[in-house]
Amino acid sequence: MKLSSKRFVRNLLGKRQSQKNLPPTPQRMLDEKGHTNVVRLGIRRSPWNDLYYLLLTISWSWFFTLTLVLYGFTNTVFACLYLIGGDNLANAQPGSFWDAFFFSVQTMGTIGYGAISPKTFYGNVIVSIEAMLGLLGVAVITGLAFARLARPTARILFSRFAIISPHNGVPTLMFRTANERGNQILEARLWVFVVRDEVTQEGQTMRRFYDLPLSRPQSPVFNLTWTAMHPIDESSPLYGETPESLRDRATEIVVSLTGVDETVAQTVHARYSYMTQEILWDVQFAEMLTYSSDGRRAIDFSRFHDIESQ
Repeated sequence: MKLSSKRFVRNLLGKRQSQKNLPPTPQRMLDEKGHTNVVRLGIRRSPWNDLYYLLLTISWSWFFTLTLVLYGFTNTVFACLYLIGGDNLANAQPGSFWDAFFFSVQTMGTIGYGAISPKTFYGNVIVSIEAMLGLLGVAVITGLAFARLARPTARILFSRFAIISPHNGVPTLMFRTANERGNQILEARLWVFVVRDEVTQEGQTMRRFYDLPLSRPQSPVFNLTWTAMHPIDESSPLYGETPESLRDRATEIVVSLTGVDETVAQTVHARYSYMTQEILWDVQFAEMLTYSSDGRRAIDFSRFHDIESQ
């Protein structure tokens, strides 16, 4: 019987949540976009210590906002400098802030309409300084925008849930991944780790990483879906585990995918993680590979996250 993923998981988790005295659900190490979800305490961080990295990693909305704020602030400062020196601008109203401001905009952008011009030595000095800073500012902002646009990105889709179910008679951890773009990722490779809490003989709690070898860790051409499989045999770190033991040790499955994007010929990467409540047992993924009317192989992404009971 096929169930939608949301309904199936809601029914499954409802039984687990009915149990009493369950420990609080731990937070994942990676968020849904693959970014780190770890809070750093005891480190004094200032945006001025790594300003270039900050400008590369903030969102585009914040980048444009900061650019506009800096642009307006700089022109305001130079407009005030023109006004402080007295009547330094020809064809401008004496003491007019807006005439000085828009003249600063024209100077910084090397527009030079010619309606307003400096007429004193002081005015020419300020124009020279502003013209030089304007050239440097345009170069820096252009370089930052190009660096942000040139960063290779991947649109990799991971299944919302990982499953543990028999495959060829062996319990197997499985999850799906796919390339959302229409191009190909060459020499794609998957790394899978299990992260869990362990207590040493001295009573210290440590967060341990263990490799989970896959049946097929790489794909020469990644253009279809890819179901990653880790057999849980005697050599597997997951051997003998149960849903309760995984939850008690705050287990998390971390996935990392790398490959070469054929369009930009650069390495791209994506990460994802599965918490204990996102690892389902004794179920299977719904079939999503089909054929189009002209006989070509097709992928029905509307069923990518669907699961079925066995």
